[in-house]
Parts: sequence; C-alpha cells; structure tokens
Amino acid sequence: MKILHTADWHLGKRLERFSRIEEQILVMNEIVEIADEQNVDLVLIAGDLFDNFNPATDAVELFYKTLKRLSLNGKRPVVAISGNHDSPYLIDAPDSLARECGIILIGHPKAEVVPFELEHFKITKSADGFIELKLNQHDSPIRILHTAYANEIRLKQYLGENREAALNEVLANHWQENADTFCDKKGVNLLMTHLYMNKKGTPLLDEPDGEKPIKIGNADLVFSDSIPEQIQYTALGHLHRFQNIGSEEKPAVYASSPLCYSFSEAGQTKFVSIISAKPNEPVSFEKIALKNGKCLSRKQFDNLEETVQWLTENPETLVEITLKSQTFLKADERKRIFSAHSGIVHLIPKIAHDTVSENKLPEIDIAQDPLPLFREYFKSKNNGQEPNDDLISLFKEIENL
Repeated sequence: MKILHTADWHLGKRLERFSRIEEQILVMNEIVEIADEQNVDLVLIAGDLFDNFNPATDAVELFYKTLKRLSLNGKRPVVAISGNHDSPYLIDAPDSLARECGIILIGHPKAEVVPFELEHFKITKSADGFIELKLNQHDSPIRILHTAYANEIRLKQYLGENREAALNEVLANHWQENADTFCDKKGVNLLMTHLYMNKKGTPLLDEPDGEKPIKIGNADLVFSDSIPEQIQYTALGHLHRFQNIGSEEKPAVYASSPLCYSFSEAGQTKFVSIISAKPNEPVSFEKIALKNGKCLSRKQFDNLEETVQWLTENPETLVEITLKSQTFLKADERKRIFSAHSGIVHLIPKIAHDTVSENKLPEIDIAQDPLPLFREYFKSKNNGQEPNDDLISLFKEIENL
C-alpha cells in the first residue's frame, strides 16, 4: 500500500506583514494532486496544521477543504494530529462531522478514537494512542501509534508524566506497550507524532527561526531508539527540513513544511514523503518536491546599485537584504530600494568595515563640540555607521534653534 506523509502546514502563517495564504492555497492543491497521481491509500499529517491557536477564517476554510479533497469524500482515510502551534480542542471539535468524510482528527496525546465504519474502510481497533484501519482494497490492516504534541501540562494529564520521568522514557514505554499489544507481523505498523526527535549520539538538529521551540534542555529530548522495533515507518512533524533520522530499513522522517516559513529555511526545497509498505518487510519511501510557493532569499550587497539591480531581476521572492555602507541610509535611498521590490521583509544596514564598536559609548568630553558628540553617539547606536548628510544637516538646524 502507498501512504503520503506531510506535516507542518502552518495554515494562516505570515512572514512579518506578508500573508502566505495565496501560496498555501497553491501548495495545498499540489499536495492533493500528488496524492491523486500517486494513488495513495492513506494520508498522514503530522501536526502544526495551523500557525496559531486561533487561526483566521480563510486558514480554517482552506484546512477543511484540503482534507475533504484528500479524503476523496470518504474513500481514502486521512489522519491528522495536532502540533505545538495547534489548539487540540480546535482540532478535535469537528471530529463527528470529519469522520463522515473519512477524516480522523486527533488533538490530544493518548487520545482514543471512536471506532467507525464507512463504505471503503473502517477502524477495527482503537485504544489510547492507537488505531487500526482496515481498507477494503487491502487484506492487511494498518496500525498507527499516534501521539499529538505533548507539552508538560498535557503529558501530566494524559501520560502521567512526572519530574522524575524524562519525556523519552514516558513515550518509549507508552509506544512499546501499544506495539506489543497490537502490532504483529500481519499488518503495516506506523508511528506518527509531533515532537523534537533526534538520533542518539548525533549533533542536535536546529529548530527553524520563528518556530516555537519544543526542545528545552535534555529532559525534552526524545531519541529515535525509543521507537518500538515493530514500527516500520515513523512520520514526524516539527522540524521544517526533510530528513530521515532513523535508518534505511526503518525510516523516521521529518517530511518538511510545504513552504519556506523563515529565512533560516531560505533555499530549501520542500517535499512530501510517499511510502510503499507491506507487512513484515522494510518500507521504501520517495520524497517528491513541492514546486509552489515563493522563494525566500537572504542577500548581502556592498552598494545601492547592485541591490536595486538584483531586486529588479528577482521580483517573485520574499527577501531579507543586508546592505553594507559607511553611512546611514538616506530616506531617498531607502525609498529607491523598497520601490524596486514589493517583497522586502527586512532591510538590514551594516557597517562596511570590520572594526565595529560593541554599542558602547566612548568617554564623553563635555567640553567637546556637540556635532562630534552626536557622531559618536549615532555610531554607537547604529553598528558603527556614520550619520548621513541629511541627518547632519538636521542636527545642525536643531542646534541653531
């Protein structure tokens, strides 16, 4: 059977003043098209469905419409869990209606899904943090161990977490208990969760800029060796770069976000993961690149002309510009830059030479003329940049009042 794994949609996400909803509409269409072209049997969405607890109406509408299309109006099961950006209550709210469309929404860790049966598939078993699906077109069942994002409060409420028990141990025991109870070799066995997971003994993985951090100290680390032996593929959410932190035989995959959502992701290609699975055999997976969405670019320039030229030649990007100069940008220079491009998110002035003061004021000689004092103060507050001629003229005008 074939399974599509995606995560970290962050519907309703903004990049500063820029809405991403039009890009998200396009990339959601693309994900639906991939699911249909690949003829997948099941869709997994591993958390951070929305970007905040109270998403805008257009984001909620896009979410429901996308799930309905992915489910083929009930023919194909879609399983979605909440992430650290989501309100678990909002995700759970439409459960009764969603089930009629073949959509299984899981807001809380250790949730027990109410069994139901549709024309094309049914939930044959359900327990805390576990469901078993039986699809009409396949003889073998699909078992899914699921753990929505669990912060400290949710862990204490749903998993009995205490200060002496590390998150890794709590989850490992919970997963292993379900795997031993339900996951024999006669079905396809999967784990889906939204958390910070890493391979033991490897460098820590970076969380993207702007992402609400999950990993706070070693107590929050979850290692891939906590995945039960019975699990053939682990569908992860939270980190926005596509990566397999498991093994080739038993992948544990971050499928990536569908769009670049911060400048730490600039230049990344985004993917969905397509898994081919059979009972008691190693799975294979293919990452399919997503093509929609604006590129995010971090660019640095030494002069105004190069800046304006690049901006003019790359209109369909969202960009962070760092411009080196000896003096603070004039108003007409800033206007020229922003007139050249409609997608400038940040414009960062930077001193051109390497010896930058550490924002410390020099010793003040009160007998010194005011203009040199102003120059030194301005440089201390602007990374060593000199005030431009317009600012000097304005200072002199004020001084002479």
